[in-house]
Amino acid sequence: MSLDSIVTHVAAAMGAVIALSYVVGQLFRRMGQPEVIGQLFVGIALGPSLLGRLPGNVMRTLFPTAVVPYLNVTSQVAIILFLFAVGYELDARVLRRQRKTVPLLSVSTFAVPMLLGVTSVYAGADWYRSAGESGTGTAPFILFMGVAISITAVPVLASIVTERGIAATVPGVTALTSAALIDAVGWLVLAGVLVLASASSSAHRPWIVTALLLAGYVAVMVFAVRPVMKWWLGRPSAVLANKVPVAVAVTLGSAWATAALGLHVIFGAFFAGLIMPRDENGVPYTDLLQPVLDAGRLLIPVFFVISGLSANIGALRAGDFGLLGLLTVIAFAGKAGTGYVAARAGGMGRYDAKVTGVLLNTRGLTELIALNVGLQAGIIHQRLYTILVLMALVTTAATGPLLSLLTTQEPVQGAERSLVPDGAVGDG
Repeated sequence: MSLDSIVTHVAAAMGAVIALSYVVGQLFRRMGQPEVIGQLFVGIALGPSLLGRLPGNVMRTLFPTAVVPYLNVTSQVAIILFLFAVGYELDARVLRRQRKTVPLLSVSTFAVPMLLGVTSVYAGADWYRSAGESGTGTAPFILFMGVAISITAVPVLASIVTERGIAATVPGVTALTSAALIDAVGWLVLAGVLVLASASSSAHRPWIVTALLLAGYVAVMVFAVRPVMKWWLGRPSAVLANKVPVAVAVTLGSAWATAALGLHVIFGAFFAGLIMPRDENGVPYTDLLQPVLDAGRLLIPVFFVISGLSANIGALRAGDFGLLGLLTVIAFAGKAGTGYVAARAGGMGRYDAKVTGVLLNTRGLTELIALNVGLQAGIIHQRLYTILVLMALVTTAATGPLLSLLTTQEPVQGAERSLVPDGAVGDG
């Protein structure tokens, strides 16, 4: 294909994807589901699971093989921008105000699902092997399955609690803060998994070298880049006074650095958000955060399509659905069950604890990002990737109905959720 032809196809594909994702996302929102669930359905439907099965090779007409790499690059840029915003929004001060419940909840709802995911590799070894995974005995695979089960999606969770009007309630604030910490730890563990995976290949440097280089990168970002950015952003009369281009340039450079270390661009993007300076009140600069977040959200549907092109439900075999059932059960038990017990131990009432557990079972976009990292690194392969995508879809889609069921069962308590005063959540 010529360059003009590729540009034409990319423009047409992106236009169709963004428009269709917006329409379907709004339909799902009206049905009480997060918009991201509708967008994920669009991504799967436009891939081999549905569109690829229609006569006339429709899928390849819309997404020619030569065009897919360009869409993939676009999707990675979207994820870089989006994860920068997620890291930038993470507020450690909330943890200090909720010093009792949140640490207990975060540790337990990460560690227990992690343990269940690792255990599933041994308990369901035959299912994993029948799904085409021959490396079930390797440390990267075992740890990756733990991460895949322990993820909670902060962006989708934020959308759910906002749409349901519970963002300022005890379970809403606690779940959001805990999820942010869970994902931060999850990215750290996933980075370690990639270091181990790289070390297992003779084409990559030894893991100790990668670890030292990673430590050097962190030091440069924290002790050099952050002070310079803080000084620069505090100069309103600077030549480059517009915060967005400078922050995006730093984010892309950080993403390049982690990719060069053999990890993934998402780690550099997330870390750039963590170290980005805030205003004198400790709040992210709105004129920096909002444009980057909007750009990321606009392009995210392209990421869902790339994810959908890698997921082929029709290629699953009978035994694969047994593995899907196992992973879905332990995903629910590890998050919702453990979340309820931990919240009760932290002093929450039964209703609030139930809501918190259900909210923490939300996976969505964050899970898909992690799964794509595992697929690209060769840690998992297409059929298991498809199984895990379906698990993420089921657990996330169940959040809305379960919250509605809880409210129906306890209508008075559900109606009396009040605003959370500073310090109340962790001290009760």
